[in-house]
Amino acid sequence: MRILHTMLRVTNLERSLAFYTEVLGMKLLRTSENAEYKYTLAFVGFSDESEGAVLELTYNWGVDSYELGTAYGHIALEVDDVYAACELIRAKGGVISREPGPVKGGTTEIAFVRDPDNYAIELIQKKASYVQL
Repeated sequence: MRILHTMLRVTNLERSLAFYTEVLGMKLLRTSENAEYKYTLAFVGFSDESEGAVLELTYNWGVDSYELGTAYGHIALEVDDVYAACELIRAKGGVISREPGPVKGGTTEIAFVRDPDNYAIELIQKKASYVQL
């Protein structure tokens, strides 16, 4: 078994696609439209679906708001440099909701950004790899 994708309902597909591709650097992998049930799907990710999990952005035609609820937490992305990633995201118009720095009670460097629908995305500093001798 493996995780295939996580689905997020979005209120403006073009705006969300711009955020995930232009701000976060994902690729648009595929789209599909269902006129009978009035929705459009767009799959985005850093690699092909055969290589890793991706995000499914679901736009239900005519829906302009959702309640995020209290069960949703965040999507986590590993980045090479959390400080540089935040500066790049900010420069591209992204919203940093928690500035980069150590996680409370630990040393892992994290930050949080918000997508256009206010979903939280955690950026986690990549840990150095250690070679065993």
